[in-house]
Amino acid sequence: MKRCVINSFISALACLASFACPTASAQFVRSATGATLVADADSMWTLDECINYALKNNITLKQNVNNYLSGLEDTQQAKAALFPTLSFSTTQGVTNRPFTENQNTVVGSQVYSTSKNSYTGNYNLGANVTLFSGSSLRTAIKQSKLQNSIDSLSIETSKKDLVISIIQAYMQCLYAKEAISVAQSTAESAKASLDRAKELKEAGELSKVDVAQLESQYASDSYQVVTAKTSLDNYKLQLKQLLELGINDEIDVSEPGTEEIDVLALLPAKQEVFSNAMEAMPEVKQAMLNVDAANLSIKQAKSGYSPTLSANAAVGSTNVSGAGTSMAEQIKNNMNESLGLTLSIPIFQGRKTKTAVNKAKIAADNAVLSQQSTEKALLKEIEDTYLNAVSYQAQYLSAKEQASYAQQSYELTSESFQVGKKNTVELITAENSMTSAKQQVLQSKYMTLMNLSLLDIYQGKYDIDNK
Repeated sequence: MKRCVINSFISALACLASFACPTASAQFVRSATGATLVADADSMWTLDECINYALKNNITLKQNVNNYLSGLEDTQQAKAALFPTLSFSTTQGVTNRPFTENQNTVVGSQVYSTSKNSYTGNYNLGANVTLFSGSSLRTAIKQSKLQNSIDSLSIETSKKDLVISIIQAYMQCLYAKEAISVAQSTAESAKASLDRAKELKEAGELSKVDVAQLESQYASDSYQVVTAKTSLDNYKLQLKQLLELGINDEIDVSEPGTEEIDVLALLPAKQEVFSNAMEAMPEVKQAMLNVDAANLSIKQAKSGYSPTLSANAAVGSTNVSGAGTSMAEQIKNNMNESLGLTLSIPIFQGRKTKTAVNKAKIAADNAVLSQQSTEKALLKEIEDTYLNAVSYQAQYLSAKEQASYAQQSYELTSESFQVGKKNTVELITAENSMTSAKQQVLQSKYMTLMNLSLLDIYQGKYDIDNK
């Protein structure tokens, strides 16, 4: 029975990890002040130190930042498309005439040389600028800037998710530490009962069967201590991996201590939480910007119906060998300048533009639906979290009272057992009831703190930007 009780609460702890957006105790979130990073990975880590270190060293977050910086470069390129382009080109060539004899021809005062090989050169300096393209270029700039904002919110979402993961792992470590204390206390009580049972057996007041039952109970309790320590090691490993620490680094978490006032904190109104979340959550802002970006895509697609007007200008010259003048003089004499306008009017494009416009409209409709889905998902998460917070607060009060009575019952049963008035079955039953009650207090306590902290994160009360 005892093992089933312990396993049920280990399963409850696993529930913390699978919760929609797991987080940490309300006290931890509210007391976060951005402490200085620790220098030694073997030392005790506070929650703030873990979060600060992760935000500075997380690889995925760094990749998201690089994506944002890459998008800024795209914006600069989109702006540059408004300005003229300027390029210079030159072509140098040689021509071989194998059946031509070398000779000189005199025309007036000029001497022209005809040879098997001749050399030519072409030089061109050209500029081009788009004068009108149906607002395509300026729309592209707006799209790029909007994408920059979306990428920035992606970074904030990644930060929020990382903070939640860190808080979750930290919470699990603290839960496991407290679970070890409960298991050790239970094992010590079992050992004391076993020692007393052996004394009673030697005095002839207790049978071997009774002692064997208590030995089995003590062995089971000792095993639960080992299991609890293993769970703590696993949660520390998860936290270490989130921090991107090395394989040889060890980590331990400091215990700030949680007051009952934190567990029983007053909840804000549900509608207030949802309203704050709509303004604070980066994924909601991102969904709204995605709608704006989709509408810009429609405008960009429609620009395919508009004509394009561009201006170009060029300066060029050529030279050729055997012309009877120097290269510099030829380039001067052959200098030419040109200026032109190019008008491109789309007439028939095989439905290319119309298809692009229709698909952009469909994408815009999907963006609106996605925004609605994001908001409804957030509303559901808040309602579930709010209900859980209320429920676990009530369970915590009930569990504390039950644990108090169970503790008294075990102490009285143990005293009676010491003087031979209670048998081993009654003692083991009382011990299991006490352990179960203590575990229920732990479960309701940490589940309450988790949901309270989740509500804080939904409302943006945890300032990640200052971490």
